[in-house]
Amino acid sequence: MVADEVSVLIVDDSALMRNLLSKMVEATPGLAVAERAMNGKFALQKIPRVNPDVIVLDLEMPEMNGVEFLKERKKLGITIPVIILSSIARRGAEITMEALALGASDFIQKPSGSVSEDIHMVKDTLTSMLLGYGGNYRRRQGKKTLSPAELAHSQKSENAPAHSPPAGPLAKPPIAFPAQAPKTPPAPLRKPGKIEIIAIGISTGGPDALRGVFAKLDADLKAPIVVVQHMPAGFTNEFAKSLDRLCPLEVKEAEEGDLIRPGRILIAQGNKHLEIERKSLAAVARLSDAPAVSGHRPSADVLFASVAKAYTNRALGVIMTGMGRDGAEQLGAIYQEGGITLGQDEASAVVYGMPRVAHELGHVMEQVPLDKMAARICAIVKSDR
Repeated sequence: MVADEVSVLIVDDSALMRNLLSKMVEATPGLAVAERAMNGKFALQKIPRVNPDVIVLDLEMPEMNGVEFLKERKKLGITIPVIILSSIARRGAEITMEALALGASDFIQKPSGSVSEDIHMVKDTLTSMLLGYGGNYRRRQGKKTLSPAELAHSQKSENAPAHSPPAGPLAKPPIAFPAQAPKTPPAPLRKPGKIEIIAIGISTGGPDALRGVFAKLDADLKAPIVVVQHMPAGFTNEFAKSLDRLCPLEVKEAEEGDLIRPGRILIAQGNKHLEIERKSLAAVARLSDAPAVSGHRPSADVLFASVAKAYTNRALGVIMTGMGRDGAEQLGAIYQEGGITLGQDEASAVVYGMPRVAHELGHVMEQVPLDKMAARICAIVKSDR
């Protein structure tokens, strides 16, 4: 193991899954396997010895399952980030959200149940999470991490852009390079007006980020919020409920015809596009099964485009942590209509992909650290324009 690599503790009761995950980690530049454990009890015993930077945790295990491990981790004051491997079966979504509430950072759905021999299908997403969360943890501990240039050299692809599409299911994850100077976009059609809606696009790293932002929102925030968080179908309802418990505003999964009203946050359903239609008396949510856009359904590009059309210069668009480029293009539609646009900054993003591309396109007016995002959103909405 290279000293600067992110070390991963793999916790799963299936020997096959431990083997498949280990191969996946070892094949990824910047990652290394610290140790493996068959349940939470053995994981707790191994943590002091191997001191991992990030933990991959199955939820369904004998003797000490994932939820029990997270409870004990919390008691012991262990702050190592945890990525949950989740199955939709057997109350999977509800248990996953309980795990997030107990301090897990993020989750990824196993493609085909508890023992997924096709786990390689989510390789890019999982390894990006491990590099992001594990790298952030190492930096907080004062440890060095491999630079983007070092990672690129180990991949022999120094010139590969962070948002280039993978070559196949076993392709190596994208590398986050420092942002280039932004392009100069066309001048906005009009000056910003009083903000009447907030639209957020977010992906990898989003569950943890949204929990932090929503918990800090002002209870008297008047503008409604609509969110695309890339998440599998079946999880977004429980995710919205989990956010509702910590947010001073109402949070719910978007349903067809839901009113867009002050004090309400709507989370796009998994596998459904969310668009906003403004009528003479009210604005409402529209759901659709239209094809994926920018590789996703729901797509932040679809949401941003509809918000720009419905609200022109009275919209605030926010693009946050995530792989790829979804939302980056149509955040520009909000910008061009005279709305205001924010992007999460590189230092605080688990994966600086979506906000980086938006910044390079010139569509981000201001880059904001995660811990200041809630305050900045509230300040913009409450300002007179």
